[in-house]
Amino acid sequence: MLLVIGIAVGALTGITGSSGVLVVVPALSILGLSFQDSVGSSLLVDVITTSTVIYVYLRHENVSVKNAVSMGFGALIGAQIGTRIAVSVSERPLEIAFVLLTVILAAQMFRRARNPKPHMNKNVIRIGKWAMPAAFALSIPVGILTGTLGTSGGIMFIGITMLLFSISAQKMVGTATLAMMFSALSGAAGYAYFGRIDYIDAVIIGVTSLVSGYGFSVFANGVSEKKIYFSIGIVFVVVVIVEIMKITGIV
Repeated sequence: MLLVIGIAVGALTGITGSSGVLVVVPALSILGLSFQDSVGSSLLVDVITTSTVIYVYLRHENVSVKNAVSMGFGALIGAQIGTRIAVSVSERPLEIAFVLLTVILAAQMFRRARNPKPHMNKNVIRIGKWAMPAAFALSIPVGILTGTLGTSGGIMFIGITMLLFSISAQKMVGTATLAMMFSALSGAAGYAYFGRIDYIDAVIIGVTSLVSGYGFSVFANGVSEKKIYFSIGIVFVVVVIVEIMKITGIV
């Protein structure tokens, strides 16, 4: 089961640049871990998985390093705040918030699939030299979500780059993945401090996703932008269904 989860995480991150939390948290929760332990383990998986995915996107020159770093440092700060919130509240509010966030992101991706050219000038807010400071500021709340819900921010970083920078879908995925590594690393460190990571599960899933993520990220660099966004939306819908089933006690 952990190997299957790892393959799925590698596919999700490699193709869409989104966090493995969408697969890992529901799966580990069903396998018996608490929501907080599942989130902590998922963040460690993200740190492992993103390393190979970033390598592939860098090799294809599909990463804007300076934009990724500006977002990553903002998320790093926010993740420390979110971690301390998560370990002090009950699971159910976090699970409900996780579902609501995923629904919003699914709708956004299906909308983008109909207009898969976010790098066109009319879709970018032009604020010149303030674009990177704005990306830093917007990434702090993304980091807070990382700490509370385990969403390392891949899709949300894509949204920020879509809003502020004029780059292609593949480059947005590569840039978002590098920023996601910063937030995942910060969040994982916070959960490790509180002892809320299952290291065995995380390493098995992470190493498996490391291998599959490489293959799927190579594949993604040749896929149309419309298919990338549509795939993200489908994954989000499945996650919402699984998480609702868990909350209601069906699984």
